[in-house]
Amino acid sequence: MESIIKKLKDFNELVAFSHSIFSLPFIFIAMVVASNGWFGWGLLFLGLLAALSARNFAMGLNRYLDRDIDALNPRTINRPSVDGRVKAEHILAFTILNALIFIIVAYFVNNLALILSIPILLIIGSYSYFKRFSFLAHIILGVSLALAPLAGVVAVSETIYLWTVYLSIGVMFWVAGFDLLYSLQDIEVDKKLGLHSIPSKFGAKNTFLISKIFHLLTIVFWLLFVIEANLGILAYIAVVFGALMLIYEHYLVNKDFRKIDRAFFTVNGYLGIIFFVFIVLDIVIG
Repeated sequence: MESIIKKLKDFNELVAFSHSIFSLPFIFIAMVVASNGWFGWGLLFLGLLAALSARNFAMGLNRYLDRDIDALNPRTINRPSVDGRVKAEHILAFTILNALIFIIVAYFVNNLALILSIPILLIIGSYSYFKRFSFLAHIILGVSLALAPLAGVVAVSETIYLWTVYLSIGVMFWVAGFDLLYSLQDIEVDKKLGLHSIPSKFGAKNTFLISKIFHLLTIVFWLLFVIEANLGILAYIAVVFGALMLIYEHYLVNKDFRKIDRAFFTVNGYLGIIFFVFIVLDIVIG
C-alpha cells in the first residue's frame, strides 16, 4: 500500500497536478456563461475529466520528451522523470492513457468535441518541440491553455461564440506573460543548451517589457469578453481585480527575482479562482 501511495505522489509531482488551477476556472467560466447558469452534473464531471486528462497528457509528454534537457538543468534535475522515480516507459504509458481518456470523454460530450479532440491533443502536445527551434514556445503554451474556455463552450453549446474567442485570447496572453517571467529562471541554461526562449534571445529587460505588454493585452481581451457576453458590474470588477493581480505579480518579480515561484503559482492561482467566482456571482445575481 505504501509503495502505491509513493508512486501516486511521484506521478503527482511529475505532472504538477496542482497547476491545474490555471485552466480549470476558465473552462467553467465559459460553461457557466454559455449556459447562463448551472450546466448540470454530467457536464461538470465530463468537463473535469477532459481538463485533467488533457493536462496530464500534455505534462506527461513534456516530461517524457524533456528528460535529456531536464537532466542538465539544476532547477529540474530532481524531477521524477529524471532521477528515476518514474521510468520513461511508465511516463509514456501514462501519456497515451490520458490521451485516450480525453478522446473517449469528448465522444460522450458531443460530436464537435469529438472532432476537435485530436487537433487539441496535437496543439497541447507541441509545446515541448517548439522551444527546440522557436522562441514562440511561450505563445504555444498560452494557446494550449486558451483552448480550455473554447472546449468549455463547445461542451455546453456545441458552437463557439465571439465572447469565447475574446476570453481565450485573454487566457493565451495571460499564460504566455507569466510563462515569460517563469522562464527567466532558466535564461542561462537555455543559452548554454541552445534552447529557444524569449529571455535567452532578447534578455531579461526586454522579457519584462514583453510580459507587461502581454498582460495588458490580457486585460483588453477580458474586457472585450465581458462586453460581448453582455455581463454585469461584477464581471467588470473581475477584470479590474485581474489587472490588479497582474500588476502585483510584476511588482513581486521586479522587486525580488527569487519570488518568481510565488508570482507564478500563488498570484495566478488566486486570479483564476476569484475571476471565476465573480463571473458566477454576476450570472446568478444578474
